[in-house]
Amino acid sequence: MNILVRNMDRAVTEEMLVEKFSPFGAVASVTIVLDKVTGLSKGFGFVDMPDEKQGQAAIKALDHKLVLKQKIRVKQAAPRKAEAGAAPGAEDDQQPA
Repeated sequence: MNILVRNMDRAVTEEMLVEKFSPFGAVASVTIVLDKVTGLSKGFGFVDMPDEKQGQAAIKALDHKLVLKQKIRVKQAAPRKAEAGAAPGAEDDQQPA
């Protein structure tokens, strides 16, 4: 299960997210999205938990919890367009009617 974590303090690290999510189950990966120019956190990231029930438990427990004095928002991430069945770049091929 891919989980979106947003409204994070810019100082939150991947290790901190692993620490918060691992009590609920296995954490396969953590990615904090960085600004391409500055290399600093954009304030959101993703946590991948293989077990959906454990992921749902983490979402329920951690949504609106304080992390570094800021309430994080936690929810299931929407699938990427390619994962949802659309061919990569398909939206670029469509012409307006």
